[in-house]
Amino acid sequence: MAHAQNKAADDLLDKEFRVLDHGFVRLIDYMGSDQAIAQSARVSYGEGTKKVSEDRALIRYLMRHRHTSPFEMVEFKFHVKLPIFVARQWIRHRSASVNEYSGRYSIMREEFYRPEPEDIRFQSEVNKQGRSEQEVPDEMRERFLGHLEASQRGQYEEYHRFVEEGLARELARINLPLSLYTEWYWKIDLHNLFHFLRLRLDSHAQKEIRIYAGLMADMVKTVCPIAYEAFEDYILNAHTFSALEMAVLAEHLRGLKIDNEALLKHGLSRREAEKFLARLRAITNTTQDDD
Repeated sequence: MAHAQNKAADDLLDKEFRVLDHGFVRLIDYMGSDQAIAQSARVSYGEGTKKVSEDRALIRYLMRHRHTSPFEMVEFKFHVKLPIFVARQWIRHRSASVNEYSGRYSIMREEFYRPEPEDIRFQSEVNKQGRSEQEVPDEMRERFLGHLEASQRGQYEEYHRFVEEGLARELARINLPLSLYTEWYWKIDLHNLFHFLRLRLDSHAQKEIRIYAGLMADMVKTVCPIAYEAFEDYILNAHTFSALEMAVLAEHLRGLKIDNEALLKHGLSRREAEKFLARLRAITNTTQDDD
């Protein structure tokens, strides 16, 4: 099969999409397309795939049944500029090739992330890793932003002073804060990129990394629109249930009321029961909204 032509995807190459106050995402290169996914699947299926006449149907079948290797035939290479604390979350996805800006060889730039005032919130009591919707008083917000600005400026001035005095850059950099920006090239196949997006587009992910993930999702949608549609339908916006939850749902279809007591009797923990009921409410509300 000849190299797929995708003008919309080619138009994205090397364009800088701004993120946060100093960050960006650039699509440097991509390899493959929806057609490449279907082509590789047909090779592995052999003669039996002669019945498959439409790429969309095949790709949706692959996604629905978690046949992941054909999606690995598509690759993306991104250039990303991001705060170090976001990079430390990001690097937990160990299925990519990464090359990062080095503070041992180069001078770190004086670029620090400071959140927008409206994004400064109290700790969530529900999501132990994140912020709540509860607004912080203006006085605390201003005090926090002032603290960030003063401490970031002070630490950078000390770093730069030691570099100017000839101290090794690998030592001078070690006290710089997590809010400092870094850059990297990040290359990943589509299967593992979908896994990254499933986790980082989730509402429980930190807002800053969700913004990066949203931009990258739009790029993936341009390069592989059929595969991305299948990803949305079968993974991103889908729900899965445990064996215990399935047992409860089966009894519900026979007339059993689903409540905390019923869930606890089936062996779910109190936290599992609360999350299960919250998911059911979300599904019900979505269905009602669609109607």
